[in-house]
Amino acid sequence: MHDLNSNRKSTFIGFSAILFWGMLALFTSFSGEIPPFQLTAMTFFLAFLAGTVYFIRSGADFRCLKQPLSVWLNGIFGLFGYHALYFMAMKSAPSIEVSLIAYLWPVLIVLFSSFLPGERLRWFHLLGVVLGFCGVFVLLQSNGSIQLNPAYIMGYALALACAIIWSVYSVVSRKNKDIPTVLIGAFCGVTAVLSLICHVLFETTVVPKPTEWLAVFALGIGPVGLAFFAWDEGMKRGNIKLLGTLAYIAPLLSSALLILFHRAMFHMNLVVACLLIAGGSLVASLDRLRKTKQ
Repeated sequence: MHDLNSNRKSTFIGFSAILFWGMLALFTSFSGEIPPFQLTAMTFFLAFLAGTVYFIRSGADFRCLKQPLSVWLNGIFGLFGYHALYFMAMKSAPSIEVSLIAYLWPVLIVLFSSFLPGERLRWFHLLGVVLGFCGVFVLLQSNGSIQLNPAYIMGYALALACAIIWSVYSVVSRKNKDIPTVLIGAFCGVTAVLSLICHVLFETTVVPKPTEWLAVFALGIGPVGLAFFAWDEGMKRGNIKLLGTLAYIAPLLSSALLILFHRAMFHMNLVVACLLIAGGSLVASLDRLRKTKQ
């Protein structure tokens, strides 16, 4: 019973990361004309500071930083690699198609997690995540017609690489569940430095306005900061397949918030997407519902 309660708590913590990511588009829309790599460097630096506070309060010492190279590569490649390739994909192909392909990562998490010890892929896991993906497809259709064009093959390939990188990062985190979560702060710090280098090389610095600083701070504390720590906990000790399916709530919440704050127009596709994603989440949680009844 203790293990089940602990699993539920970790799943809930992991789900909070999805809610934070649902706020990503809204906060980003208030960040003005700040270039992508500059914004990434600033927000991940704030995440690093939050991680430093967590490191001190947790009573950890610097010996926890002594980890195998594979752990560091997974963390840095997961956080920085995903964002860098995503920005490149956005510049190489239409944003709607890039978003759809990049959002294959929840499907891949569910599939890849079946190779972990003690994990099994059941039909309802697969059906749940497919329904969620269909919900995102319907949601993105409200912003324009989705048509894969061979002329943008490089952008599509980069978006697919994003999905693979994030799903591998997440599943490997489960495999490395004994690695302390405080290490996420160090990954964020390295990501901030690498993003700053890319900014200096490829972008022109923009000085944020006061309101844009608030957006940067909100991003650094929430969707970029606490979210990664919460996701790490969820992946390591929560229901990884259910979290993979629940991840499709993020774009749904994102669209709802943009509409609420008059940053987007309401479309009936949002209702259909909501039903598909909610249905997928319910189907994917069948094993949990059965255990609760027992």
